[in-house]
Parts: sequence; structure tokens; C-alpha cells
Amino acid sequence: MEQTIDGKTIKEWLEAYPLLQPMMAAKEVFWLNPKYEQWNAAAERPFRIDDVLEAEQRLRRFAPFIETAFPETKQTRGIIESPLIEMAHMPKVLETMLEQPLSGTMLLKCDSHLPIAGSIKARGGIYEVLKHAETLALQHGLLSLEDDYSVLAEDTFRSFFSQYTITVGSTGNLGLSIGIMGTKLGFRVNVHMSAEAKRWKKDLLQKNGAYVIEHSSDYSTAVERGRREAEGDPNNYFIDDENSADLFLGYAVAALRLKQQFAEQGIVVDREHPLFVYLPCGVGGAPGGIAFGLKLVFGEAVHCFFAEPTHSPCMLLGMMTGLHDKVSVHDFGLDNQTEADGLAVGRPSRFVGKAVEKLISGIYTVEDRHLLMLLALMKDQEDVALEPSALAGVYGPISLFAKGTSYIEQRQLSEKIKQATHLCWATGGSFVPEEEMEKYYEKGKRYMK
Repeated sequence: MEQTIDGKTIKEWLEAYPLLQPMMAAKEVFWLNPKYEQWNAAAERPFRIDDVLEAEQRLRRFAPFIETAFPETKQTRGIIESPLIEMAHMPKVLETMLEQPLSGTMLLKCDSHLPIAGSIKARGGIYEVLKHAETLALQHGLLSLEDDYSVLAEDTFRSFFSQYTITVGSTGNLGLSIGIMGTKLGFRVNVHMSAEAKRWKKDLLQKNGAYVIEHSSDYSTAVERGRREAEGDPNNYFIDDENSADLFLGYAVAALRLKQQFAEQGIVVDREHPLFVYLPCGVGGAPGGIAFGLKLVFGEAVHCFFAEPTHSPCMLLGMMTGLHDKVSVHDFGLDNQTEADGLAVGRPSRFVGKAVEKLISGIYTVEDRHLLMLLALMKDQEDVALEPSALAGVYGPISLFAKGTSYIEQRQLSEKIKQATHLCWATGGSFVPEEEMEKYYEKGKRYMK
């Protein structure tokens, strides 16, 4: 019997969505979102700007604790934030790769260097752990909103939180952010890790006191096992990377911070000075939350694109077909094997896909060889070390100008793009061990020969 996906054969899917042909061959593609709508601030959405502001206020309440518990945050007084830098040399490199000029200014948002967890997951993962801790402490009368939250670093609170467990499924970086913050507060933390997770991430989690449960299967299985483990235990809190509103809002706070950084650096974002943002995407939580926040803050002036590996384009498959989490890359013959381990996800989040299906401009895919080439070039040209998945964002301008020019024309941006800002979101890298980074670098140099 011929294989069917949601009642259609592969042939029928190919007829309905011709872009599936190169996707199934693991070729790079650029997809424009047909459901994208012009920004309407009054439209009904799952979250409002007030929800993001509330998340930001909660992070500020926790800043005294974070500063006390993590001395590396003293300079920012407990605020977990990353640098925004202009790339001085990479634009010329990208122009050479593209064989044409790139219009606009290119910036790098260095979530690769976020303190505590060294990746974009420090935003959502740490936020949800902190919110859970606050909820428990408030419920038990141990804390009030007016307190100095540095008291949470005391042994009394560590002893209290030790009665509770936090569980999560992860390919690595989310597990790190939750494991490091959770154990620091005193929680028992169980991290279910997929086969793609790097050994050094597992070792770092265990060093910080988290319990790592290894699985020989992929990310979706790790999440499901973690979910099942937490069911039925009121003291076991499951952080659901596929469906968490708290993770989503923690990521969305990045938009408020970015607006402030733009103001400090004199960067204008409006309809005449558009902002293009390129966000690496796995299951969708981090890029989805950030894109949602960016649209709330910048409206029609921002254009958000997700980036996925050619072997793991789960969000593209889910959004293009409208099936969301009812479809997997394996259904279309892709193996979900990529050097970008943080993006090695076979099935996307329906929650995220539905939340942003009218907000993101499109999705592009990138081959591993291009990720590794850009990794080596970024190190050589800008002296910035990133893990492979983070380079998916840096590939954005190449993909847009090579394959997405119709979007520029449709949105009447041909002239405005000359004064645009291109923001590549670097999602991880500073925690990668030196010997691992050297292996990535050498692979990238070989691809350049």
C-alpha cells in the first residue's frame, strides 16, 4: 500500500506543494509565507504586549538573585542580556558568496554569549524556571513581590526547592539553561536528552548537578519521555518545549531589550528603515517567541524569517502544509541528521506554528556545509565563535537576496532595503569546548577549499 500523510500520497503532496521536491532532496529552499498579514495592532493574538512586559518585570525582580548567584552577571546587575554588534568584515564575505552586493547594515545579536547558559535558551528556559520558583515561594508564604529576591540564594530556599523536581526534554541548550538555573535554586532537575545532544552538554549538566537521561532516539521521544515521567507527580514540573506559554514569553522579552539597544546605538527602525531578522529554528519556541515580541514592538517595520537545516525543516513542513505537529521530516524521507544539533528536530510545535503563522515572512533552509563554512569565516573575520546552528541566521541575507527577491518586490521594499538593518540572531557557541570548536572550524575550512 502506498504511503499516505494525512490522507494524501507523496505524489499528491508534491502536486499541491512543488517546493517539497527540492526539500525532499535536502536542497536549499526559500519559502514565502502565504498567510502573512500586514500588521494590525488591534488584531486578536494569543498574547499582548502587557504579557511581555509582565515577563520583563519578573526578570527584573529576580535580578538581585541572579547577580548574587552568578557573579558573571554583576556588570549587568543580574540582567541576562547579550551584545548587539555590527559585523565589520562579514558583509563583504557574504557578498562574495552571493556574487552580488548586499543592501543595508548587518548586525549580530550575540545570544551565543548570553551569561549563565551561553545560548538563546537562557531567555525562555531560565525565565520559566524562575517563574515556577516564584510561584512556589509565593504560594507557601516564603516570599512577597516586594522582597529583595537575593534571599532566594540562601540555604532556606535551596532546602525548600529541593522537595521539587523540574523535568525537560532537550537536544542540549534548553536542558543546559534549565539545569544550570534549576540546580542553582536547589531543584532536582531531570533532563531527557535526544541522540543528537552533544556529550559535552550532557557532561556539563551532570557537573552542575542535573540528572541526565539519555535516549537513542530523537528530540520528540526525549520530550515525550520527560512528559510521561512528570505526569501524576504534583511535585514534578514539566517544562514543555513544544507547548509552553512561559518559554514563549521569556523569549519575547528579547524584543523589548533589542528596542533599547537600538535606541542606545542610534539605529532607526520604521517603515522607511526596515528591520530583517533571521532566526535559527528547531521546534520553534525561541524564534517564535522572539518573532512574536518583535512584531509587537516594531509592527510592520520588522520582517522575520526562520532558518532550518536542509535535513530538518520541520517548521517549514508544518507551516507550509498546515499540518504543524501532525507531520514529521521523516514522513518525507528526510533523516533529521545535521551538524546543527540544536536544530535537529523532526516535528514542529503546533502551539508556536499557530501563534506566528500570520506573523513570519518566510522560512529558508541551509546546508550543513554552508553552516560550517560560515562558522570558519566568522571566526576568521569577526573573531566570534559560534556553534553550527547559530550560523543559520548569518546565512539569512544570502538566502533572501539569492532566492527571496520576490518578497522584497511584493512588499515594495526595493528602495527601502538600501537603508535596512539585517539582524542575524546568533543562538549559541560560547560554551562549546575549545576542542569541539576546533573540529567545526577545520571542517569549515575544508569546505572552503
